[in-house]
Amino acid sequence: MKLLLLAILADVCLPSLVPEKEKDPQFWRRQAQETLRRALQLQQLNTNVAKNVILFLGDGMGVATVTAARILKGQLQHRKGEETVLEMDRFPFVALSKTYNTNAQVPDSAGTATAYLCGVKANEGTVGVSAAVTRSQCNTTEGNEVTSILRWAKEAGKSVGIVTTTRVNHATPSAAYAHAADRDWYSDNEMPPEAIEQGCKDIAHQLFENIPDIEVIMGGGRKYMFPKNTSDVEYPNEEKYRGTRLDNRNLIDVWKEKKPAGKNAFYVWNRTELMNLDLNNVDYLLGLFEPIDLMYELNRNNETDPSLTEMVKVALKILQKNPRGFFLLVEGGRIDHGHHEGKAKQALHEAVEMDRAIGLADVMTSSQETLTVVTADHSHVFTFGGYTPRGNPIFGLAPKQSDVDKKPFTSILYGNGPGYKVVAGERENVSWVDFAHANYQAQSAVPLRQETHGGEDVAVFAKGPMAHLLHGVHEQNYIPHVMAFAACIGENKDHCRSGAPRSLSGPLPVISALLGLLLFTLAS
Repeated sequence: MKLLLLAILADVCLPSLVPEKEKDPQFWRRQAQETLRRALQLQQLNTNVAKNVILFLGDGMGVATVTAARILKGQLQHRKGEETVLEMDRFPFVALSKTYNTNAQVPDSAGTATAYLCGVKANEGTVGVSAAVTRSQCNTTEGNEVTSILRWAKEAGKSVGIVTTTRVNHATPSAAYAHAADRDWYSDNEMPPEAIEQGCKDIAHQLFENIPDIEVIMGGGRKYMFPKNTSDVEYPNEEKYRGTRLDNRNLIDVWKEKKPAGKNAFYVWNRTELMNLDLNNVDYLLGLFEPIDLMYELNRNNETDPSLTEMVKVALKILQKNPRGFFLLVEGGRIDHGHHEGKAKQALHEAVEMDRAIGLADVMTSSQETLTVVTADHSHVFTFGGYTPRGNPIFGLAPKQSDVDKKPFTSILYGNGPGYKVVAGERENVSWVDFAHANYQAQSAVPLRQETHGGEDVAVFAKGPMAHLLHGVHEQNYIPHVMAFAACIGENKDHCRSGAPRSLSGPLPVISALLGLLLFTLAS
């Protein structure tokens, strides 16, 4: 308790020291001029054909999360934090995405995934289908399926991959390959009998049936691949991790059986197996590292569980062997889970880890031939404020206590969620709790078992071929159309017939460039 009180005092009394160089007006003028110089260089737009496309999706990574993760990244490097640059901050083009679902002002991850992967807005809770499908009603699915950019890339001869920190049949990855009236149909065990009778297939089944030649699949979700009550290889005594399938199929065997003769397909379930692979001899890789979702980065066992960055490195090495290029979907999926649980520290460390993966991908690819897009599916009711001084610990206290109840409060708060606590009829006094703990649930205004998504626009960062087409404010379903246009895949390929997509007709490229320059200058 004494140490905790000292930490609290350190947070409250932290001096807001301004670095000497920042007191000189010329420091800021030189910085602005350098930003302007870089912006002016963008007049030469990259109109190459995108050989490769990488989509980084931070699930629940709203703008407040991006900013807080930036500060955390800097403070982990023993800096004040605010001046830190995230890898996505270096991307020259920035846009905003409108995230609403066709039937929801505040969206869910399934309808949004259908938008940014399939190019069509959809109802909440449905994946890979149009808005003509009603959630949980199997008989509304037939004829209303929509395909994703992953399939478009595969049909164009490119290699494709999915890497996620959630289960591989969760909302975000499932929209890349599945068509389901309900995002929660992870295996047939979670489906109502009438849906099975009507012919609908569970999402795990569709992962290996719909596009059987996906080169790389990594994440969690082992339990949905095995017959019901099959013991898990890692947690054999844990009943909650046993297999769930009612059809008695072993989908790992199904995955192996569907691979072409003469190709090397490897299934791994831990980091050691993954790191020991000779990637030169790997044609197909399936890595399922947990029965459900992967561990939070802060809780990860470095011996047995790979990090997101390590998975991305392996995926890129495999996919880059295809001379026709690749499409890779990378999801930092547990940012969202951390926020839902009110555990901001978990969420922000997940975001920092995704930023590391973005940096690695930048080193391993060339922006001349690789279009990289970083965005979120939706935001959360997460915020931080309280007039904190420069360099205040991102998980620390605001400098002054409330002028109403005379109690301190943390800079990070939620609009709703499980952190709502009343003690003796009053707001809990955070002086007596370890608010820097990884699992501390930040205080919220409204009590809910799970914190909710937010409804505001999210950022889209882009670099590489045709990145300038992501400018201004767009509907979320615009994103895959840009990626497909840049890579000359999908239906819109008229501009590719005589070679590279040099430009669209009319004034749009000029307008795009000007807007991109303005946004880049403001963002820098």
